[in-house]
Amino acid sequence: MSRISRRKIRLKTKRAILLRMIALKKCVTSSWKRVVGCLMQFSAHKNNDINNHHHRQLENYSSPASSPPPSLNGAESPSADDDASDLVSIKVCILGDPKIGKTSFLTKYVGREREEGNGMDQMDKIMYVSGARIAFHICEVQGFDNSQSNLQLACKESVAMLFMFDLTSRCTLNSVINWYKEARKWNQSAMPVLVGTKFDDFVQLPLDLQWTIANQARGYAKALNATLFFSSANYNINVNKIFKFIAAKLFNLPWSIERNLTIGEPIIDF
Repeated sequence: MSRISRRKIRLKTKRAILLRMIALKKCVTSSWKRVVGCLMQFSAHKNNDINNHHHRQLENYSSPASSPPPSLNGAESPSADDDASDLVSIKVCILGDPKIGKTSFLTKYVGREREEGNGMDQMDKIMYVSGARIAFHICEVQGFDNSQSNLQLACKESVAMLFMFDLTSRCTLNSVINWYKEARKWNQSAMPVLVGTKFDDFVQLPLDLQWTIANQARGYAKALNATLFFSSANYNINVNKIFKFIAAKLFNLPWSIERNLTIGEPIIDF
């Protein structure tokens, strides 16, 4: 066989090998793309399942946002004959660091947007209880730095104090102690209630972190001799219940709450 013939054979062989390698590469690339696509689809479904689980979990504890909060013994509708003779007015103040959800909480309960104030917002809400009316006059102190001139005004004559913190921010929980100390300078008799906000964000934290924050909050509540509520303004979780609890305690009404210490659920501890 001549040298030229052998060279042609070698070239044909190399060409055949090269074509096979190209075909194999295309096959592997196509298969890999299908695998990656399946993995991405699986991941998307998994994330959706997790989000749907959190959403269903929150919906189980939420109250209808459009309906008025029920009274302790059945809601009564206001009538044109209502007068001030059956109206009992009580004052409640809301204290806590800025941007922790105090305003959202108050807006959810009252059912209307707040009016801008100079460091303190004031809103009213009437609860109907067996022919009598309880008018909550609620004062929200907007922040600690600009609140010294308003803190005394908010705390004086309050029958209950809501000390609020963001469940996803432990530094706001630590600030509760300072808020409590300052508030007690002006009011030593008001009922303390510790309220953790943004429960809908809290349940998305790792369970071990939820456990740590929940136990710290329970420890603080015990130190302050306060009832602890985890709440969510977005899902209306425990918002109305907190004010029903206050009314029941103040007027010795036949209504009680159930203790809940289950991690991952809106805790109520007392």
